[in-house]
Amino acid sequence: MSGNMQESKNSGKKSTIVTSFVMIIRILKYCVQSNKRIIIAGLVVILAAFCIFAVNIYQNAYYQAFGLINYYPKLTTQFFDRNGELVANYFEDENRLYAEFEEIPYRMVEALVAIEDTVFFEHEGINVEAIFRATLKNIKSMKFSEGASTLTQQLVKNTLLTREKTFKRKLNEALIALIIERNLTKEQIMERYLNHIYFGHGYYGVRTAAEGYFRKSLAQLSLKEIAMLVGIPRQPNSYDPTKNLNLTLARANSVLSRMKNLGWISEEEYNEAVAEQVNVYNDTLSKNQAPYAVDEAIREANILYDDVRSGGYKIYLGIDLKTQQLASEALEFGYQKILERYKDANTSILNGAIVVLDNFNGDILALVGGHNYTFSAFNRAVLANRQLGSSFKPFLYQIALDAGYSTMDLIPDISRVYVEEGAAKNETKEWTPKNIEGNFQGFITLKDALMRSRNLATINLVSSIGLETVHRELIGMGFENVPKDLSISLGSLGMSPLEYSKFYGMFANGGILVEPKMIKKIVNRYNAERLFESEKRQVLDAAQNYLMIDMLKAVVESGTGRAAHVNGIEIAGKTGTSNNNVDAWFCGISPDINVMVWYGNDDNTPMAASEVGGRTSTAPFAYFMQNYLKLYPETRRKFPIPQGVTKSIYNGKEEYFTVKSPLPSSSRTAATDNILF
Repeated sequence: MSGNMQESKNSGKKSTIVTSFVMIIRILKYCVQSNKRIIIAGLVVILAAFCIFAVNIYQNAYYQAFGLINYYPKLTTQFFDRNGELVANYFEDENRLYAEFEEIPYRMVEALVAIEDTVFFEHEGINVEAIFRATLKNIKSMKFSEGASTLTQQLVKNTLLTREKTFKRKLNEALIALIIERNLTKEQIMERYLNHIYFGHGYYGVRTAAEGYFRKSLAQLSLKEIAMLVGIPRQPNSYDPTKNLNLTLARANSVLSRMKNLGWISEEEYNEAVAEQVNVYNDTLSKNQAPYAVDEAIREANILYDDVRSGGYKIYLGIDLKTQQLASEALEFGYQKILERYKDANTSILNGAIVVLDNFNGDILALVGGHNYTFSAFNRAVLANRQLGSSFKPFLYQIALDAGYSTMDLIPDISRVYVEEGAAKNETKEWTPKNIEGNFQGFITLKDALMRSRNLATINLVSSIGLETVHRELIGMGFENVPKDLSISLGSLGMSPLEYSKFYGMFANGGILVEPKMIKKIVNRYNAERLFESEKRQVLDAAQNYLMIDMLKAVVESGTGRAAHVNGIEIAGKTGTSNNNVDAWFCGISPDINVMVWYGNDDNTPMAASEVGGRTSTAPFAYFMQNYLKLYPETRRKFPIPQGVTKSIYNGKEEYFTVKSPLPSSSRTAATDNILF
């Protein structure tokens, strides 16, 4: 109700009272002037005062009735996956799903009227005959032992008034009921009643109860289930079928018996309904099947609307519940493997995350932010800023390819000492990076260096390209907070798995960077839709980008990511382990999706020395992909080769090249040209 409307009502109320007082004064004045007897004046004053009192009561009742005439209840917001399956309910105080009158089965209306208010469609808000009958019984018992409330009065009592049994409250209830009946149709009153009333178990409204207790829409309910539901509101806690099923069934049979006695159902229908066996479900109110994903969806929705918990929105996500469940299983699979290898693992801090992203439209198909949501709701997939380690190397090698290097160019895998000026005067610091294996291989190709994740070769490559150039190109790709030193060669920057996944999706999407998207569509309570599209940006040349796909395929086929190999599909990817085994990554790409897997300790302490990306995170990736292909066998199996990419035999093997990155002659070592030894 707007402020202007309220002000107008208050003004009208005051005007009526003032006018009444003016009339009283005029009457008194007339009586005095006419020398009427004082008793007449007194009676007139009393009558006028009563009129004012009655008018005041009516106006108060009318204003209260507006809460039902302009009915705007709090409604539950629901989240659905990409296939329309319910993911979760989200509500503030009352879990309520609204049902229009047209959605309510006529049998439900009959059952409710039969048990609660047989003459509902005949009275005007109150049942005078029932009131008279109840009054006689109450007088006889000297207390309020029986009521005579119509459904309209019950609606008024449950929405606008208290439950106290006083004459004043009952009078107000009756008066409001009369006003409601004059302003609403019977269908509107019935709709409000069935949507507002409490059905036990935290369910408000008949649609909520039907979907909660029976996992059915209103249209799917049997006569027995309808009878069970309409019998609950009399004593919702007692008749809750998840608590007292026998009591609920007995009440339902009373409803059916009443319908039969009224001739509204046949003997055959009655017997069939009484004999029916009903399945009752004891579900949680939220029904949350993907808590980490829903948390992120709620966060994003709250940015758009300030009434998400009560606005009754339908929010459609890119999440696929089957994929979400599989990702959760894969994360648990990897978690248990760590515990098998590392008996001293601290399970209070050991955790992980998985993000599955559609490469082309940015839909987040699955998002699992931790091993156990009940234990920890912290969403590591979104909020954890974890060091990327060697998983970051492909972006450095892509810069080299874009600068004209080929996959077969040679770079030195040798040790160097780097000198950094210290803060104190004349103080210097030395940095002597090493390969994980502790050895050197001399000159190796870019492809071999990435395939085997050679630290020294990567550092030398970055030095060859130039730190300024590398830093500028990374910023151009979309990376933020990139350190401007050689530590970026080893992935010293941090990022969340969700944010990181879009960059790997770029490799499989012809160099197009697509922003991840959780919410696809939002529908408000008035069925107005709001659609969401991912922002897309061409970052890499498609042909040059394919050279990186080929290199990342080699990582899985013959390099550090061999454990991520899955039969029957091309997989490209990169392992990553940050300093001291704090983070273990595998960033896997298939032609349609990319899967980001991370494990680590929440407090950034090292895991066991055996926990590296090539072991820790590849196994759950393979588990996921093998089962994903069973769920979705239509998944593409090969990466498309864009125009501008050519294949040739080089040193006895098939290799890809482009005009910009031609295969070198056997003597070419262009990547070493700018390195100072």
